[in-house]
Amino acid sequence: MKCKCPTETHGHKAGKCNNLATEPIACASHAMTRRQRNNSQREVSMTRVPFWLMLLISVVLAVLGGKALAAQDKYTVQVPDGLAFSEFRGYEDWKVIAVSQTGNLVVAILGNPEIIAAYQAGVPGNGKPFPDGSKMAKIHWNAKKSAEAPAPTLVPDTLHDIDFMVRDSKRFADSGNWGYAQFNYDAASDTFTPATLANQPPQGNDAKCGFACHTIVKAKDYVFTAYPKR
Repeated sequence: MKCKCPTETHGHKAGKCNNLATEPIACASHAMTRRQRNNSQREVSMTRVPFWLMLLISVVLAVLGGKALAAQDKYTVQVPDGLAFSEFRGYEDWKVIAVSQTGNLVVAILGNPEIIAAYQAGVPGNGKPFPDGSKMAKIHWNAKKSAEAPAPTLVPDTLHDIDFMVRDSKRFADSGNWGYAQFNYDAASDTFTPATLANQPPQGNDAKCGFACHTIVKAKDYVFTAYPKR
């Protein structure tokens, strides 16, 4: 019986088996070796990624990574020689003090726990000042008419700017014990920048930028916003 084994192994020459008892084993062994080699080649072929696909993936990842790096961290923005955005970290979750409207802007005034507690205790109506550490955030949105409300209703549209106030009698003793900052928002670039003297009201490069306006309410510890019943 002829064996079709291609090489001289297992005690037989190529193409001819010397031992009929071992012939089936040897032939099966070589057949298995060929199958393993073919399977390995197929696996390599299946796992090989085309160069153009690798290049495309690299470009996409680079673009996405660039966008992530380019995104502004608002908490790194600061008024030169003034307040930093990071001093008001977490303002998004503060409680509402009141709401208002200024021209074509709708406004939400938020307060940190210290100033909310002071309001609830009767400050400033009881003649007492707000405690140091009191903070306020005043968020301005461009207004738009609601498309769903049954009655004419103005609702927030795009963000316009955010104003901040913080009370620190040691740090801001020469500006009524309050520090001020305004950060304008640009929707196109999704970035914040400190307000300047060109804005209304003009904002200087320090924490006293809002002091002149707030002297009108000196008797209320320089705070315009009241805490309405709720």
